[in-house]
Amino acid sequence: MPGMENEGSNFSRAEEIKNQANEAFKAHKYGQAIDLYTQAIELNSQNAVYWANRSLAHTKLEEYGSAIQDATKAIEVDPKYSKGYYRRGAAYLAMGKFKEALKDFQQVKRICPNDPDATKKLKECEKAVMKLKFEEAISVPESERRSVADSIDYRTIKVEPQYLGAKIEGDVVTLDFVKKMMDDFKNQKCLHKRYAFQIVLQMREMLQALPSLVDVNVPDGSLLTVCGDVHGQFYDLINIFELNGLPSEENPYLFNGDFVDRGSFSVEVILTLFAFKCMCPSAIYLARGNHESKSMNKIYGFEGEVRSKLSETFVELFAEVFCYLPLAHVINQKVFVVHGGLFSVDGVKLSDIRAIDRFCEPPEEGLMCELLWSDPQPYPGRGPSKRGVGLSFGADVTRRFLQDNNLDLVVRSHEVKDEGYEIEHDGKLITVFSAPNYCDQMGNKGAFIRFEAPDLKPNIVTFSAVPHPDVKPMAYANNFLRMFQ
Repeated sequence: MPGMENEGSNFSRAEEIKNQANEAFKAHKYGQAIDLYTQAIELNSQNAVYWANRSLAHTKLEEYGSAIQDATKAIEVDPKYSKGYYRRGAAYLAMGKFKEALKDFQQVKRICPNDPDATKKLKECEKAVMKLKFEEAISVPESERRSVADSIDYRTIKVEPQYLGAKIEGDVVTLDFVKKMMDDFKNQKCLHKRYAFQIVLQMREMLQALPSLVDVNVPDGSLLTVCGDVHGQFYDLINIFELNGLPSEENPYLFNGDFVDRGSFSVEVILTLFAFKCMCPSAIYLARGNHESKSMNKIYGFEGEVRSKLSETFVELFAEVFCYLPLAHVINQKVFVVHGGLFSVDGVKLSDIRAIDRFCEPPEEGLMCELLWSDPQPYPGRGPSKRGVGLSFGADVTRRFLQDNNLDLVVRSHEVKDEGYEIEHDGKLITVFSAPNYCDQMGNKGAFIRFEAPDLKPNIVTFSAVPHPDVKPMAYANNFLRMFQ
């Protein structure tokens, strides 16, 4: 039968393409792997393995929404295929949806009752859900919550005579202190808790007074450098300062969110950025990213790192201070800078962003969520997010937002780019990402953008990763979550 022969050749071609996709995946070329798995699926959509493999590649690119869709498809094709449930459970887990993940791991255990790996993961997931339920049960309502800052008086904390690290004399954070602290950090030494408290508490006061949308004024002839995600890659942050100068009033920076998580030097990154802001508020502007949140910090390492390097009190304090970070910046009323992207509705004005009550954990929908989570897409209109949170928006959405607000350009971060940046939407939107060789495996460059007033033409500088001490990314993440990395 001619049809059967044709189908057979399609199936064998699909297998060849799947094998190529597996090779691309092993080489950390996840985007390429996704394209190849897609070709294999087009030739044979009834093979659950192709869907599950593509799901894993999406997970590696943090596209958890797409990963869940693909794993669900694998389960529909073959309800007894344990890897489908496993992949979906892992994607739910990465989004912090422990209860949904638990159901999938229970199903894996049913299908493979004697698999020790499935048993172990199920036990860990049950523990995580129990902990979540316990935390929900003992949590105090928002209205009755007191600030952890009220219970801290850093001045009463003694500094032992044997402490030889950086010290703040009196109340003022100086450049000499920040330089000494960065040198100590480079040599993997810790900052004394007294000074860490002093910096974070000073930062809390400063951020509390800022609006949700901050206007940045760059005088004619002056520069502002915009950096994207740093993700706990302290040694790459130091390299940015070596390439482009330290933050100062004459050399200001805007760091566009996702300072922490993933990389295992997040405490060093956040204390350095905060210390520069304390030293000179106009030397550095900081915006909130989707990783400046409790749920992300619990999963991706920052919470564990803070506990290990500082203390439990700092976990609470950082969580509170992150809620005070502004959500977006506008440079000279022309360039809109935000971590994620634009909105599910047209007509959003800058005044609407200014009016957001940001002092909370990010909600799962609405303007604040979209600012932190959304991504651009290459086709017009709006679509579902690959991440499962926020949305994807096209060039027409960008154009209308800029017109409505008399702006020229959107700069955002939030996505790894091979070259450290990407220009999209007819040149009206730039993504900048400043964590090179992200997670020690993506092989990407980092970038930052220099804007000179008055014309504010984006001058993009790219750079490569520098060596760091042998501490792996996610070293402080929950063991349970590291199993899936």
